Amino acid sequence: MSGMLAPMGILSSPMSDYFSQPVIEITSRFSWLTMGILAGAVLALFIFDWISMKRLMLLVYSVVLASLAALPFLDNLTHIGIALGFVGVASGIGLPGAALIISKTYETKKRASMLVITDGCFSAAGIFCSWFAIFLLAREYHWSGVYQFVAAVAVLIIVLIAISDFPETTAEKIDSQEAESWPPGVWLCLFALFLYTLGQWSILLWLPNYVESTLDVPREQAGQLVSQFWTGMFAAQLFVAWWVMKIGVRRLVVIAGTGTTLLSVPLWLYGEIEGLVVLATVMGFANLGILKIILSFATQMVGIPTARLVSSLLLGATMGTAVAPWVTSQIVIATNNHFVLQFGTICYAMMTALLILASRKYVARVET
Repeated sequence: MSGMLAPMGILSSPMSDYFSQPVIEITSRFSWLTMGILAGAVLALFIFDWISMKRLMLLVYSVVLASLAALPFLDNLTHIGIALGFVGVASGIGLPGAALIISKTYETKKRASMLVITDGCFSAAGIFCSWFAIFLLAREYHWSGVYQFVAAVAVLIIVLIAISDFPETTAEKIDSQEAESWPPGVWLCLFALFLYTLGQWSILLWLPNYVESTLDVPREQAGQLVSQFWTGMFAAQLFVAWWVMKIGVRRLVVIAGTGTTLLSVPLWLYGEIEGLVVLATVMGFANLGILKIILSFATQMVGIPTARLVSSLLLGATMGTAVAPWVTSQIVIATNNHFVLQFGTICYAMMTALLILASRKYVARVET
């Protein structure tokens, strides 16, 4: 999923040249991928009750492999969109599946650390795939070259699934005590996750285009900003995997939200590419892998983290990712590619406000 999403802002301009379509049109086409992820996340609310985890994961990543292998042979944007949509649906199921495995395998104290480590893998994929996309495009490979690498990763995942054991999730084997109502803090975290991903992709989708068009820097150098963001986030996640067990998840969500909001501001204020490379790295670090931190924080508010809870939380994050290409394209049409970066900061600020409120409700609930 990371390997599909991270290069989107980098691929938009080359695809625009390849298909002779405006960048805004190409960017909005990635809605097939992100809306597919949303559809998969909705399916994940129920599908883990119907099919065994192992069988489902084998099916999911086989679909990913087949869809990505077809991309080099497709020259119609609609057909490409359908293929990306299938990948999105599979990814939307695979992500909560992975989080559910972690949630059911580790106890509360270690759960946050392990979720952040898996998020570190997400960032590492973002770093490499962003860099690899730039590398291939500079050598005039087909625009889908980086996605063929993702297809190779899907092959490896299928092999690992085949030899691995999975926790049971089907409804008839789940204890009835899991049917616990969610406190308000869980819903606040869900909306915060939506705002987080909407804000993040508002910046990552349009920062390369903004820098290329406004600061007149080469396309490869502009695309490097995305890779630097993921590099900073990866470094932070390695640190947070240890730090979260020292200060706790409740404090960490507020720190991460505040830092992300404040350090996103210089990205649309500063006007030199050399400084922006550093600022993108710093912002990635300030993020602290907040998505899985919020997820872990929400799971601590209930006795047992069910498949429905984990899938619902990630659905909130997925909705932000899904609508981002279309929403941000409309913002750019109505304003410009500078304001859309400011819109990302606004989303982060609202996210932080919700997390602070959720933290206070969590303390009040524990005290009572």
